[in-house]
Amino acid sequence: MTSPLSGAGAEQESSTVSPRVAFQGEPGAFSEEGVMSAFVAPQAVALPTWRAVFQAVHDGTADAGVVPIERSSGGSVREIYDLLFKFDEIRIVAEVTVPVHLALLALPGQTLHQIERVYSIAQALDQADEFLRSRPWQVMTSYNTAGAAKAIADKGEMGAAAVASARVASLYGLDVLADDIQTGNANRTRFAVLAREQLPEALFAPAVLAGPMKTTLVWAVRNVPGSLYRCLGCFAERKINLSRLESRPSRGVRWEYVFWADMDSDPDAPDCAAALAALLREAVMVRVAGVYHRSAEE
Repeated sequence: MTSPLSGAGAEQESSTVSPRVAFQGEPGAFSEEGVMSAFVAPQAVALPTWRAVFQAVHDGTADAGVVPIERSSGGSVREIYDLLFKFDEIRIVAEVTVPVHLALLALPGQTLHQIERVYSIAQALDQADEFLRSRPWQVMTSYNTAGAAKAIADKGEMGAAAVASARVASLYGLDVLADDIQTGNANRTRFAVLAREQLPEALFAPAVLAGPMKTTLVWAVRNVPGSLYRCLGCFAERKINLSRLESRPSRGVRWEYVFWADMDSDPDAPDCAAALAALLREAVMVRVAGVYHRSAEE
């Protein structure tokens, strides 16, 4: 299915079309905040898994998807890189950084002293670990921060609380028992905006397009001594900074890996184009997974 935003006339239609943007979780999830931060007037579509988000973009049932790709306190979300490798026609077309402020939510009338169980995703529980260790609560993982809150509300579960964004409370009729329970105020999650082709700029929030250009690429090295060293030299010799570099299993050959990198440059820049040409001569596979503006930090 072809996206209603693609093809001729997309620029003219962009002022009247609200893109359908998929995210993983329930309404109120931080991924939904990523959707709202990235786009001017999106139709946010909640889906149960990250794979479902990729599939919706692949099938054209969503014009774009927003998924977490890096957490400031937890590092890369490696499953997203694996899905980007599998869905090789999908590209990163933008990114946005969302601050993570966590709250403890429970049914109306509950108090901190009545709470016995706390639910959330592992990353949120870790970010709130200092607060959670202050009481003898049973800590349990769930698939999504907002989903944990919704489950408590749907079941009317007494003695239970969820770690989620404070804005989730009003969505599911819960009370905020404690706010800003994360350790420190520097936690951020970087979200990647996915699409099969570049979307009209008018759809994006202005801040998303304000930063310098960056490129995400993936390559596979030859299984010979010095191959990765020579690949990295393609960038070092031209003074191109790689702000991120990591490896993932190739999924095709046992014990072989592909390398993902964020490059602080645009492929159209002469030095960058030369670096990519040199990389193509050394690597066995090179794919540009996205060219987009670096997200602005608060």
